[in-house]
Amino acid sequence: MADQTFLDWPFFDDSHRELARALDSWCRQELAGHPGSEDEVDAQCGVLLGKLAKGGWLQYVVPRAFGGRFEALDVRSLCLIRETLARHLGLADFVFAMQGLGSGAITAFGTDAQKRAYLPRVADGRATAAFALTELGSGSDVANIETRALESDGAFHVNGAKTFISNGGIADFYTLFVRTGEGPGAKGISAFIADADAPGLKITERIHTIAPHPLATLTFTDMAIPKDKLIGDRGNGFKIAMSTLDIFRSTVGAAALGFARKALDEALKRTTTRNLFGGKLAGMPVVQAQLADMATSIDASALLVYRAAWTRDVAKRANTREAAMAKMHATECAQSVIDQSLQMHGGLGLVRGVPVEALYREIRALRIYEGATEVQRVVIARQLLSTWNDGMGTEGGN
Repeated sequence: MADQTFLDWPFFDDSHRELARALDSWCRQELAGHPGSEDEVDAQCGVLLGKLAKGGWLQYVVPRAFGGRFEALDVRSLCLIRETLARHLGLADFVFAMQGLGSGAITAFGTDAQKRAYLPRVADGRATAAFALTELGSGSDVANIETRALESDGAFHVNGAKTFISNGGIADFYTLFVRTGEGPGAKGISAFIADADAPGLKITERIHTIAPHPLATLTFTDMAIPKDKLIGDRGNGFKIAMSTLDIFRSTVGAAALGFARKALDEALKRTTTRNLFGGKLAGMPVVQAQLADMATSIDASALLVYRAAWTRDVAKRANTREAAMAKMHATECAQSVIDQSLQMHGGLGLVRGVPVEALYREIRALRIYEGATEVQRVVIARQLLSTWNDGMGTEGGN
């Protein structure tokens, strides 16, 4: 049973505590025995989307006015949901996360008409959302994207390609970021809603990864997007992308936290039942030291994740630094915790389908997507230096 004492922390109110406990109970009933993400991943995502919608959990990714639970997105709730889902079934976390990330730009920057057209369908599972930002030459370097849209005949005509797009091939719509030429680099990017059935949009490759998820390369050939599908202002796409990622980056750390908690549970189960050298594995000092380090690093990750969410929800401050710290530490910590748990399982940990083996593959992507660890370090350092330089200026260099 995963540790639940963190719910007593002052980051949460009673509604969050009830949410976490209710979702944990729901997961035990609805996800227990659910086929994993190894086979027929597209179909599995569809089944899970339906379950999450029926359970009411997708209501947390859109505002109340459009079928959601709260007036505005509550990042603490998003984090609690992702942590809990990830602890029970990684693919369920993926499905939930993409509904939020794929529609987040519409929630934050879309017109009322766009919100009415898309968000209710996200909340009740009628539409699958996706976030199309990455290109082969511009993963973490978003300002370097090359897919272009030229305005003519009352529409924007898109040419180029996106790759490693989650939900690619099964999404009903994509939040698409393309270059519209208002300026160089980040200044010339705009955001659009691209419906999956738009002429000129083609799925040219399905990408298979170590932990199966629906990923694809999208190619655009003179794909026409009506002007009313522009999200926000022209040239504001970089800001929209970064703002959306700031909201959901903390939740990536939360998912990693869920994986780490599951790995610690598996380690405790293994070490307290496995006999070695005349006693339980858990009786060995070296193993006890490892377990202590694992538990401590998990608590540190949880503090960072929920501080970042609280900063946005309650303090109402930009949480770019806090979210970057949470994402970086939680994903790196989870990788280490899972690796140690697998080591404690010995050869059994290498067997396909054993929980720690699946976790070992599942965690690896989280250290890369939505900003790799190295990029998070750059973000943190820039924020730190900016604060330092501002302070030096106001204090006269003392």
